[in-house]
Amino acid sequence: MSNYQIAETKTFEKVKKKLDNKLYVKIENFVYPQLRKNPFYGPNIKKLKDNLEGYYRYRIGDYRLFYLIEDDKLIVAVVDFKHRQKAYD
Repeated sequence: MSNYQIAETKTFEKVKKKLDNKLYVKIENFVYPQLRKNPFYGPNIKKLKDNLEGYYRYRIGDYRLFYLIEDDKLIVAVVDFKHRQKAYD
């Protein structure tokens, strides 16, 4: 399986600036390598349904990292990052 590239959207870029640095380091060093290998399956990965059809989420404690997969281009587009209480509003 080929490695996917990570692309951060402008929405995520704005959220990233407000994040605790430790949290972003965890995303960069732990989550991104997993998503590069296989963004479809893992213990913290879930394919979303209904109005979020097509999106996936990665659970990081009380937070959720949302992303889309462009399989034909081997790109994981990181869309948003929210606390679980506000994640599905």
